[in-house]
Amino acid sequence: MTPQENKPQEEKFQTVDIQTGSSNNEFTNEKEDEKDELFEHYKIIVDKGQGLLRVDKFLMARMEASSRNRIQLAAKAHCILVNGEAVKSSYRVKPEDIIQLFLPTEKRVVDIIPQDIPIDVVYEDDDVMVVNKSAGMVVHPAYGNYTGTLLNALAFYFQGKKDANGEDIRPYLVHRIDKDTSGLLLVAKNEEAQMGLAEQFAVHSTDRMYTALVWGDFDQDSGTVEGNVGRCLNNRKIMDVFPEGNYGKRAITHWSVVERFRYVTLVQCRLETGRTHQIRVHMKYIRHPLFSDETYGGDKILKGTVFSKYKQFVDNCFKLLPRQALHATTIGFVHPRTQKKLLFTSSLPADMQSVIDKWRAYTNH
Repeated sequence: MTPQENKPQEEKFQTVDIQTGSSNNEFTNEKEDEKDELFEHYKIIVDKGQGLLRVDKFLMARMEASSRNRIQLAAKAHCILVNGEAVKSSYRVKPEDIIQLFLPTEKRVVDIIPQDIPIDVVYEDDDVMVVNKSAGMVVHPAYGNYTGTLLNALAFYFQGKKDANGEDIRPYLVHRIDKDTSGLLLVAKNEEAQMGLAEQFAVHSTDRMYTALVWGDFDQDSGTVEGNVGRCLNNRKIMDVFPEGNYGKRAITHWSVVERFRYVTLVQCRLETGRTHQIRVHMKYIRHPLFSDETYGGDKILKGTVFSKYKQFVDNCFKLLPRQALHATTIGFVHPRTQKKLLFTSSLPADMQSVIDKWRAYTNH
């Protein structure tokens, strides 16, 4: 599968031009201004004077931070494209070739403390695992959250386990979901698998479906929200939509109505792209914030009356679900080793299901 030149390649990067000394090669590192990126996308236009050279040696000479092994793994995982086609590491670079490279960011030297935290493993083999993350769990350690994360739990889970080569097994992240979003998360168990999954996330070929409860009713049964998503210019902690496309990254969310409750609606959202807080900020943009989403204004009554009985009912729902009503229901991908398509689904957690049941009963009466 080939990414389009004019299409953003991954959830967490933007284009930054970098000069390569006296060479005329165009070297672009597309990278978001966040510190917790998962992938980097590089684009190199080979200059006219370049002699024939293996692509792995060519890239090594321009990417001193990456080893030949990582670059060869990238080629094996179809993460090196030349003129839009995946190539082997033995491919010989020619003048004016356009090279695209997808790489997971280099490992950070962070001590992950193994912690005996229960995790729900939906699927696992030698290369990948699918975890059903509970709401409230941060995916990886960061400032203010060095323990109690999914990676801490996985470090404990993998303690003492070896791969076929006798090496310690460790988790490799390929994507994230928000702390207070529940649902399915895909994890690689080796660097080769991570590379293979990186390409799929880069070209947005994975299947990801979310279930959300949002404020208000819709005039139609389905629709699409399209608008660049980027950091809010007034508050860098949250995201915003920039419909003119002059800032942020291209983002597309397809939604469809599952069930209507007059004041709130249960919807499914399919991600065509995967930006930070994409569903949450897109739903707010079309005036349907996620129910109980404090960050984007869904934690107060936005539809219905303010009479005491209704207000008490909504407040009780907020207490049952003190987080955004969002669950990662489906994850589908091509297995990086077997090349078979795998698809997994997850039932709604108890807190979301109980609130949906209450709204159903309320509107039926």
